[in-house]
Amino acid sequence: MNRVAPARAAAFEILRTLERGSCNSDELLYRPAVEKLTPQDRNLTTNLVMGTLRWQLALDARIAALLTRPKPLEPSVQVALRLGAFQLLYLDRVPVYAAIGESVELAKCGGNKFAAGMVNAILRKIAAEAKPNEVVDAANGAELATVYAHPQWLAERWVSNFGMPSARLICEYNQEPAPTFVRLTSEKAERELLQEGIELTPANFLENVRRVTRGDITSTAAFRDRLVRIQDEGSQLVAEIAGHGQRILDACAAPGGKTAILAERNPGAAITAYDISKKRLAGMQRMLQATSSKANINFMLADATNLKLEAEFDLVLCDAPCSGTGTLARHPEIRHRLNPEELNRQHDRQVAILSAVMHGVKPGGRLLYSTCSLEREENEEVVHKCLEGRDDFELVRVDQEIEGLEHEGILHSAGAERLRATASVNGCLRTLPGVHACDGFFAALFTRRT
Repeated sequence: MNRVAPARAAAFEILRTLERGSCNSDELLYRPAVEKLTPQDRNLTTNLVMGTLRWQLALDARIAALLTRPKPLEPSVQVALRLGAFQLLYLDRVPVYAAIGESVELAKCGGNKFAAGMVNAILRKIAAEAKPNEVVDAANGAELATVYAHPQWLAERWVSNFGMPSARLICEYNQEPAPTFVRLTSEKAERELLQEGIELTPANFLENVRRVTRGDITSTAAFRDRLVRIQDEGSQLVAEIAGHGQRILDACAAPGGKTAILAERNPGAAITAYDISKKRLAGMQRMLQATSSKANINFMLADATNLKLEAEFDLVLCDAPCSGTGTLARHPEIRHRLNPEELNRQHDRQVAILSAVMHGVKPGGRLLYSTCSLEREENEEVVHKCLEGRDDFELVRVDQEIEGLEHEGILHSAGAERLRATASVNGCLRTLPGVHACDGFFAALFTRRT
């Protein structure tokens, strides 16, 4: 790929890998080959990968309309076309000749020399067409899906479940880079970040969280010294709501951000952290040993559906594996892999996990069930199923927890008020991307009766 700029070559390889398998974009964007690029090329690689994934459905529709003989394209050719079309349609500072010429070279590098002419012809036609209209008013879920490049079934269910205004905000949010939030783990953290040229604004809800508006946090001494930790504010909020305990179980713990908050809020507590993935558990262990070295955390490799627990924990966090539809701004590839049937499979697994960990809650203890999904099958319906026939657990209204967190100074008053007004639904917490400017999370809190 000597004739292709490093950022485009890296983006092409990542998109080809995603097309072939089940890897995640964030993992691939932090692999060594990308880390070796200059900061400018790393930024461009990220923009090309994430932008192409976000607009993939719209790009494919444009490309298909220009094919003389519509038929499935070889994956490398499809990726080269998408990458070129994204630059032509959605980026303003990329020269047309670079977007077209290097996409042609990428098609050749993929072993498709005879496809180069087709790629060149299609991209030239796209370059001559008008760019997408940024102001389009969708009247229903199908139109919303077309305008914002989402699967129609997903957009339509969001309209049905949350209403058209909220569904539009979710889709709009998913098409932009997800905001970066940092958790300040020391009093001097913010001062040091500002001195290093990082621009920050207050976060939506939490007092010790900031939103990064300019600058690369990962290049700062404060980040290297573990004075700050990058974590979505919605994720942090869930861990804060979990509360306090002396014996704590984190049943699906990796990647460990919520576990770290449990350790911060419960110094001296004995924490047991389970996860099914050996690789993720090891990564989590390294992170927590560096950031929470004084915490008493026991790391265990296990499938949460098969846990045989005694009722010994006064706090249990069950942040269950899910479809991740609340994180499409951060993980746009999810929309291309998910189907409605998958939600039922997730539901069954989540019911099994939650049912298993309920046995570990001692009388008077607390259990927080959460997901980063927007879907009822994975949220309300799981809670309802697991509470059926169990009179020893009761739901704690999240409004009470919001008030308590505000009193502790963890939530600022404006954030607490907004959560009470917009994120408390039937006693549970629900953040919606775009509505709340963070990832979408659901959380239900229970206590076990004494």
